[in-house]
Amino acid sequence: MRSSLTRLSLISLAAAVFAGGMAGCTAQGTGNDSPTNYAIWDPYPQFDAGSAWVALLQKCGKDAGVTVTRTGYDTTDLTNKVLLAAQQAVAPDVLIVDNPVISTLAEAGVLTATSETKIDTAAVEQNLLDAGQIGGKTYGVPIGANTLALYYNKKVLAAAGVDIATVKDWASLNAALAKVKAAGKKGITFSAIGTEEGSFQFLPWFWGSGANLTQLDSPAAVSALSLWTDWLKQGYAPNSVIQNTQTTSWQEFATGEYAFAENGTWQLANAKKTGFEYGIIPVPAINGGTAPAPTGGEFVSVPVQKDTARYSVSQKLVSCIASSENSLATTTTLSYIAPTKQVQAKQVTANPELKVWVDAVAAAKGRTGDNLGTKYPKISQQLWTAVQAALSGSQPPQAALAAAQKAAAAATK
Repeated sequence: MRSSLTRLSLISLAAAVFAGGMAGCTAQGTGNDSPTNYAIWDPYPQFDAGSAWVALLQKCGKDAGVTVTRTGYDTTDLTNKVLLAAQQAVAPDVLIVDNPVISTLAEAGVLTATSETKIDTAAVEQNLLDAGQIGGKTYGVPIGANTLALYYNKKVLAAAGVDIATVKDWASLNAALAKVKAAGKKGITFSAIGTEEGSFQFLPWFWGSGANLTQLDSPAAVSALSLWTDWLKQGYAPNSVIQNTQTTSWQEFATGEYAFAENGTWQLANAKKTGFEYGIIPVPAINGGTAPAPTGGEFVSVPVQKDTARYSVSQKLVSCIASSENSLATTTTLSYIAPTKQVQAKQVTANPELKVWVDAVAAAKGRTGDNLGTKYPKISQQLWTAVQAALSGSQPPQAALAAAQKAAAAATK
């Protein structure tokens, strides 16, 4: 998810760039001008030529009998570059891209469906595959997933007399926060910033209430936003959440003063550096159980090529990158949960701490799922606007969400 958020705000811009045309520009890093050179683009510029990630791509190329030319783009640039390259008919052979972008590229005619390229998705968990499906077709395979859960500070909870085993639903979480405040400690921190990041963090509570993104002002949705609003009113959460990114909210939790923080799989390494004992539980649904949290992570896809004969090798490359034998190392490198139960079991065996994340991913949902596709960014913008309005006190939750639903309906006609 940390690589998901900034990209979603660029999707509409990217589509406009594609539609408007940029004939004077030239895409970089393509390899489809040679029958033995295959281009792979990914959003991991942090991995250089000597990294294990690039070594895997090179090995997959060697196994397929071709040379791989890999280019790592900044995540905020990749969507635009792919759209431009597709317009110029020089798209890469294999593309690794954030899962919410899949629907945008598919609707723009940039990606092939797995039914055409014969990529096997049978072992992938359906809720993760949903993020890459639109109009009944699948446009790639997830390389892995991350999502959200609740980190907790064991010392703070102990001082407040809270048994974490009792925190199973919203009522018990509220009771725990009340005890924490009464003990003079701080309750919970999260990100409610007015961007996709804020929507991402609100969705577990929104979906956990039983709400649906097609009806932002349902009674269930109002209950979710009221939960957050009440936390600020009662002093369980700081006013800083209105501006918090996931990074700044994590920094608040890392001070050791907060009982809970909503954050992602990607903070595990940082959690070990905090200097205090912590634990992790899934975000609870309103009446118990694990709330569906949104999935982050990338899909491996095959862009459309003039020479369809190239797809057979592209299929081999994708299958190699996403294979079970490579998935464990890849998801460890990327701090992801694997997309298949087989590899998830290996992850938990190697690191039992990942069990809570495997459970959270199992309950997670793709943001563009339910066939929302490119409607999602427009809906999400109205959702985070409503959250901002309610938390700032400018509108009550019901009015804020009613306005959001009206605006979302108009934007997605």
